[in-house]
Amino acid sequence: MAKLTERQTNNALRKLPMPKGLIDFSSNDYLGLAQNRTIFKNASNILKKKGVIANGATGSRLLSGNNGLYGELEVVLASFFGSESALVFNSGYDANIGFFSAVPQRTDVVFYDELSHASIRDGIGMGLAQSYKFKHNQLEGLSGQIDRARERKPDSDIYVVTESVFSMDGDTPDLKALVELCISKGAYLVVDEAHAVGVFGSRGEGLLHELGLQDKVFARIITFGKAMGCHGAAVLGGDALKGYLVNFARSFIYTTGMPPHSLATILAACEHLSISRGGQMQLRRNINFFKEQLRGHNLAAHFIPSDSAVHCCLVEGNEKVKKWSLQLQDKGFDVKPILSPTVPKGQERLRFCLHSFNTENEIKDVLLILAEVFD
Repeated sequence: MAKLTERQTNNALRKLPMPKGLIDFSSNDYLGLAQNRTIFKNASNILKKKGVIANGATGSRLLSGNNGLYGELEVVLASFFGSESALVFNSGYDANIGFFSAVPQRTDVVFYDELSHASIRDGIGMGLAQSYKFKHNQLEGLSGQIDRARERKPDSDIYVVTESVFSMDGDTPDLKALVELCISKGAYLVVDEAHAVGVFGSRGEGLLHELGLQDKVFARIITFGKAMGCHGAAVLGGDALKGYLVNFARSFIYTTGMPPHSLATILAACEHLSISRGGQMQLRRNINFFKEQLRGHNLAAHFIPSDSAVHCCLVEGNEKVKKWSLQLQDKGFDVKPILSPTVPKGQERLRFCLHSFNTENEIKDVLLILAEVFD
């Protein structure tokens, strides 16, 4: 109770919000696929064609829950994302804690970007490897840290962990330079692509694929609950990695499998991305228009630079950022405040999530209101 009281005192107490029917600038549904009727119908048709009548998996995948849709989906995912293998997890959180708690061993060293998602940090914390954070997107410092680790533990495997699009900043590391660094140092690179899938790549395969780097990383973590509009996640990598995770990733082993309808929805979403680029192209136009409007209203200096669907306006202090968020919501725009301790104190921000379905007028209006709030 003392911790709850402290949160309340700091104006940082979390509560579960209810939908208010506002214009969406907060969800991760970047392409609007969570509401896509065709995907909804196609998922049902997949189940009908397969003769699947089931509401649940009935058990873990190692017991009774590994229905035929899993195998089909993992083959489709490996092909779509250009990977040797894919292993589906129940969520991005499960995938990250499963991977990072199981793969790096006691004698290994893990370096992770200081702004890595909580699921990555939790997974590393559950594992036995030594771990160290490196300054956000600062590869020169990381290089020196790897060299020092090699001197201390010359026989250890070294893992480097980052995100292709950071969820709370919307920015990206220099992935080409990072790949080259890891190759030169003999380190295993792991990239979480949760907020890049559907947004980058010719069909939405992610930023690594767009840059032609998908074959030069040890593992990718992708999620389906953001731009793909459904639920679940997968670890992409080699066959050996998949076999290892099946045997040692506790978040995979000790949980009930996903219901067949969830698997069918992911299949339908992959099919949609394969044949339709309209949503992705419109999202890119909206991102560019948003950035133009930032410059037009002299707001760009207050935003963290981003080419992704996530754009963050720094507003210091929990009380102030919550007040500004409520002002935007009162005008009909759902823009959420990101409070400390979710982000470091002093780096509180308004988080704008852009979508293919946002109109230019909506973007104009919400930024006009923000500019008036600044004035």
